[in-house]
Amino acid sequence: MSWRSISGEIGRCRSARPRQHGRSLRTAGRDGPDGHTHTHTHTPRWCSWVRTERVPNSTTASSETTSPRLMSFLRWSLTRQGTFWPQGTRGGRVVIFRREPEVKGEEEELAEVGEYNVYSTFQSHEPDFDYLKSLEIEEKINKIRWLPQQNAAHFLLSTNDKTIKLWKVSERDRRPEGYNLKDEEGRLKDISTVTSLQVPVLKPTDLMVEVRPRRVFANGHTYHVNSISVNSDGETYLSADDLRINMWHLDITDRSFNIVDIKPVNMEDLTEVITAAEFHPHHCHLFIYSSSKGTLRLCDMRASALCDRHAKIFEEPEDPGNRSFFSEIISSVSDVKFSHSGRYLLTRDYLTVKVWDLNMEKGPVETYQVHEYLRSKLCSLYENDCIFDKFECVWNSTDSVIMTGAYNSFFRMFDRETGRGVTLEAWRESSKPRAVLRTRRVYTGGRRRRGDVGVDSLDFTKKILHMAWHPEENIIAIAATNNLYIFQDRVNSENTENQ
Repeated sequence: MSWRSISGEIGRCRSARPRQHGRSLRTAGRDGPDGHTHTHTHTPRWCSWVRTERVPNSTTASSETTSPRLMSFLRWSLTRQGTFWPQGTRGGRVVIFRREPEVKGEEEELAEVGEYNVYSTFQSHEPDFDYLKSLEIEEKINKIRWLPQQNAAHFLLSTNDKTIKLWKVSERDRRPEGYNLKDEEGRLKDISTVTSLQVPVLKPTDLMVEVRPRRVFANGHTYHVNSISVNSDGETYLSADDLRINMWHLDITDRSFNIVDIKPVNMEDLTEVITAAEFHPHHCHLFIYSSSKGTLRLCDMRASALCDRHAKIFEEPEDPGNRSFFSEIISSVSDVKFSHSGRYLLTRDYLTVKVWDLNMEKGPVETYQVHEYLRSKLCSLYENDCIFDKFECVWNSTDSVIMTGAYNSFFRMFDRETGRGVTLEAWRESSKPRAVLRTRRVYTGGRRRRGDVGVDSLDFTKKILHMAWHPEENIIAIAATNNLYIFQDRVNSENTENQ
């Protein structure tokens, strides 16, 4: 049950929260004085990217649906065996890709460095039905989270709207042989035929990847789960739906602890819903959650078991002069991420991406315009439901660059040091392997340059909602419609080839 279905009048009954961009310490990525959304002709070094490859979908996953939202989630993981990242689909499947190691020796010329291949694919969730509420439960994967690696196996959490599952992904390249009481096919022998004893041995075999469910965390949420986040202690995680946040222990499946509950006694008094939640990367007692009003609440579990009273609240002052019918909808936070250092917060609403300092609650320290040119199109975007799209945002490994998605297969990057932003495009017709991505520009008026894209020509069905940034390298994964792309920093790519 989405927040729109919880209360059809929620957009009209809650107080508006328009944004006041002038309050920010730094505002970047704005339209120029001539009304254009500028991208510089000279592409800065930090955003010169080449496409390394277009990752194919697995045969099973690609045949599920042709929906433009085939891919529902991306999440990178760096492990001892290499780099893994899973792709969640609307069909309930999880496809895990692995970055192959660099091949050296005589076969080096035949193999591609850093090529991504399908490591494993499995069905995580099946469609279900809630008979008490007469409600269908989709199998679509909402979120995926890796657990810290403790041994050779990998563990990940996946969730649909209701049920969270813990999966174990392991490899097996040896098989036992030489049993005394079993034959080669595994059938039991007649004991009378056994005349001697032998020690079973392990013999090499083809690599097999096994995926097994270890835990099923069900019946913890009444409304649709929108977030899961693993705690830094490695033992607990939180899950959030529209009105509640629960904390689970990874070894206990039959109960959870409710740590946030914003459900009113009378549902007609509902004014906001929870849109995202995440644990602090270093402090296990801190977590943040965002709301449809555009507010962020930092909670400290040391103060109280039930964190209905927040430790800090982050919001921008309200400007009644800028209030409109769409103010509350476009101010709803669709994603929130802690920086790797834990000092800053990154949030995305419909038109902007913002950086908040945990030590300053009065407003964001940085505000970047993603597609301000759509402000005049809000009415039509509301009619086709695009205004309710939930875009994600990510940090790079050093917290110096942020990235988020847009329409027309565009995605945007912003350099926090200079405040400059660029618009890049991910689509297979023009992006050949090893080709440098060109910056794009949206034309809104004035002098039109060659290659500019008009606002009325934007394709709103080609939206980039999900993306991921490698935790150590300048490599990004972009989910554009039903294609998955890998882009690598141009400088790093050239250095790799020269080595």
